[in-house]
Amino acid sequence: MSDRREVAGPARARMSDRWEVALPARAELGERPVWDAAAGGLVWVDINAGRLHRFFPAAGRDEVVIDLGRDNPVGAAAPRRGGGYVLAAADGFRLAGPGGQHEAGPLRPPGMGADLRFNDGACDPAGRLWAGTVAGDRRPGAGALYRLDGDGTITQMRAEVTESNGIGWSPDASLMYFIDSGEAQPRVRVFGYEPAGGAIDAGRDLITFGPGDGIPDGLVVDAQGCLWIAMWSGAQVRRYSAAGELLDTVALPVSCPTCPGFGGDELRELYVTSAWEGMDAAARAAQPLAGHIFRIAADASGQPATGYAG
Repeated sequence: MSDRREVAGPARARMSDRWEVALPARAELGERPVWDAAAGGLVWVDINAGRLHRFFPAAGRDEVVIDLGRDNPVGAAAPRRGGGYVLAAADGFRLAGPGGQHEAGPLRPPGMGADLRFNDGACDPAGRLWAGTVAGDRRPGAGALYRLDGDGTITQMRAEVTESNGIGWSPDASLMYFIDSGEAQPRVRVFGYEPAGGAIDAGRDLITFGPGDGIPDGLVVDAQGCLWIAMWSGAQVRRYSAAGELLDTVALPVSCPTCPGFGGDELRELYVTSAWEGMDAAARAAQPLAGHIFRIAADASGQPATGYAG
């Protein structure tokens, strides 16, 4: 099931003092980099290609672990506690073994429309996978945010979502952060989170953005409790405090970074996926690094990824 591809060494031909190209992935819509400690590699998805990749930075090797094809986009994936991966795909939640072999699913929420697919997602501190949906035409309020428990139970946690994206939890597991990138007023919401049952409260706005900022996309919460947010159409990644204060901005050579995630044995390397989706030939020529995965020099460390409990 794996399709291995060697990368010419640690790809550092293009770099600045804050970033370097970690993998010349050329992904149309790269997303959700997660460090798989058991495998010693970075798991990431190319959504539109329907592929789950695993990248080994030290060896400079990237492999396709699962290929569902373009008819079944994969919005996000996460390691499972017992080995293998859980996927949030267009046809529903899927379980796969360590080598990518299919084990269970797809599990599709009742009432989920045929033209909806899963987008970004992540596991909470208790090992539940949270992932939301988006319609093919991105019509407002057509999607929802769901929680997949370890026993396969699916619960709708928020309705009237347009484009479910960044999600993460505070180090003390008391807060959950969430981005709906399709809202007219881009924002990051924060919810009180109850670890034992996986409940959230009504939430409130934590960060709002202006017209020149770009659109908040994927996010990750570091071990210090700060949020790193990829700004689609903003050509940057930003770090915010838990109080919503802007702490740092890293400019990137691509307009559409999609999601940050910490990796490496000590979780001190910040990887950022990106995309060329929607670009014409001229735009792609102007942004030859679009779709690559970047590594950022970040004075922070990440939280270990929680494996899915199922």
